[in-house]
Amino acid sequence: MIYWLTNTAESSSRLYYENGHSAEESSQAPNTAVTGLAVFGDDFKSIRPFAERDNTNIVHWSEFESGTHFAAMDQPQLLAEDIRSFFGRFR
Repeated sequence: MIYWLTNTAESSSRLYYENGHSAEESSQAPNTAVTGLAVFGDDFKSIRPFAERDNTNIVHWSEFESGTHFAAMDQPQLLAEDIRSFFGRFR
């Protein structure tokens, strides 16, 4: 809505257009940092193929039956326990 009201929608979408019409493939290397992911029940389900494509060092993967994309708001205890579990290995 802000783009519409400020008349900036066209200029803000230029990046997406140029990326979609670029002749070059992305040369961005995969992330090699230690990575942990949590997938919540009512969130994007097919994240694993994308996560494994873009990250080479996934050491923690959690899947939960409840929660949404906004897990910090609707499942804060579950998310906090998972974050503690991930970072606990680095003590």
